[in-house]
Amino acid sequence: MASYNRVILVGNLTRDIELRHTPGGTAVTDAGIAVNDRRKTASGEWVDEVTFVDVTLWGRTAEVASEYLGKGSPILVEGRLKLDTWEADGQKKSKLRVVCDRMQMLGGRNESGGPSSGGPSSGKSSSGGYSGGTSGGYDSPPGNREAQPTGGGQGYNDPDIPF
Repeated sequence: MASYNRVILVGNLTRDIELRHTPGGTAVTDAGIAVNDRRKTASGEWVDEVTFVDVTLWGRTAEVASEYLGKGSPILVEGRLKLDTWEADGQKKSKLRVVCDRMQMLGGRNESGGPSSGGPSSGKSSSGGYSGGTSGGYDSPPGNREAQPTGGGQGYNDPDIPF
């Protein structure tokens, strides 16, 4: 049976993005997003649930995110789930994270208080939703991926960023 591993999440960054580089020079960052879900209980009350998700961004996508996004910034990420496993204090531990293939900045300028509160162009999209295309998003072109240490997708590779 074939499998399908695809995730699309919309949420807000839980911390500022810290850009790092692999020994090979590829940009990478680990971000956290809070995804809010509101539902009605059987008694008719509205309950808000927050899910915190770790996301890894690679290449140009990581660079753009670190430059234009900060804690609280609204963001759409699309990617795949990856299970990380390790051992700590003799116990096996595991955690799911999203390896981002596509990132969309949501919201308008200065909406989130991110790092770019001025300058020539803040780079934030005012689309307010999932575009389904590449306008304002940063895709990993299917045939143009570098090998990543964790198998993650590479960021948008076009030097002419659409903002």
